[in-house]
Amino acid sequence: MDNSNEFAPVYLRHDLMVEIGRLELAMDHLVERDPGQQEQLRPRLESRMTHLLSELDHLPV
Repeated sequence: MDNSNEFAPVYLRHDLMVEIGRLELAMDHLVERDPGQQEQLRPRLESRMTHLLSELDHLPV
C-alpha cells in the first residue's frame, strides 16, 4: 500500500509554513535596508506572502 499520497498535504503544509517563516524574517529585516530597497522589496514580499497564505488556505484539512 502506497501512503505517499496521504502525506503529500502534510509535507506541502510544512513547506508552505517554512516559506512563510522565511518571508516573515525577510520582512522583519527590511528596516535594515535603505529606503530605496525597502520600497522595491516590500511589495514583492507582501505579494509572495499573500500567495502563500492563499495556497495554505486551499489545502485539505
